Amino acid sequence: MANIHKIKQEICEIGDRLYKKGFAAANDGNISYRVGDNEVVCTPTMISKGFMKPEDLCVVDMEGKQLSGRRKRTSEILLHLAIMKRRPEVRSVVHCHPPHATAFGIAREPVPQCILPEVEIFLGEVPIARYDIPGSQHFADTILPFVDKANVVILSNHGTVSWGQTVEQAYWWTEVLDAYCRMLMLARGLGRINYFSEPEARALLELKDKWGFSDPRNEMKNCDICANDVFRDSWQTCGVQQKAFTPPSYQGKDAPSNGSGATATTAADREALIQTITDRVMDALTQRT
Repeated sequence: MANIHKIKQEICEIGDRLYKKGFAAANDGNISYRVGDNEVVCTPTMISKGFMKPEDLCVVDMEGKQLSGRRKRTSEILLHLAIMKRRPEVRSVVHCHPPHATAFGIAREPVPQCILPEVEIFLGEVPIARYDIPGSQHFADTILPFVDKANVVILSNHGTVSWGQTVEQAYWWTEVLDAYCRMLMLARGLGRINYFSEPEARALLELKDKWGFSDPRNEMKNCDICANDVFRDSWQTCGVQQKAFTPPSYQGKDAPSNGSGATATTAADREALIQTITDRVMDALTQRT
């Protein structure tokens, strides 16, 4: 039988880490843990996650009805319950607003693959769910297409949600993702992103499989493992476009469709455009003289 007081303490500890990492400003974010077939401990609404005490937490049933607690349960508990219903083995869910990962959701920019070993093994491809107003069942349903293929999802213009067997594990995926997104931004600022070769990427997927981590890229036919292929079909409904990070297989070539009828630009595209503009300017200057 679950030790509910201990679980509440763990939730408060993770809440403190979220707050100190800057992942949950003011009263942002929410955390949950399933303690029984029809009981889920969750954080309350309107409280800083860095200053919670075990007695502040609530208990709800699997439909979101509050069973106990002196404070009102989080308004976004339906998001947590949707994940737990789809994957009964999931015990804990963490939702917060890590700045760097959330920036990808605001830009609707897919997180590139084949760059960092830890991300390949522990996260894999990270989907971006379409936007909906937080707190509703419609909002909770936005993550359902991705729950079976990922452990963390970026929520368009909102934040992230991640899940696992323990509160700490659920939090880990978000911390790994935000650190990775920060590295990508820093490397982009330096001017260059270096990708793994396909053999290097395949070797990491083999290691991942050996360690018991599944990856949907291994189940796809004709999958370009570094091209964000797993969730590409969802891009159109989510407004996702590859703009800042072009996968290596498309560098210098025609970029893949981004679902909106446009294509992601490559270095070769930009160079050709610059040359065309230069030629036109020179022609105009020659005609004037």
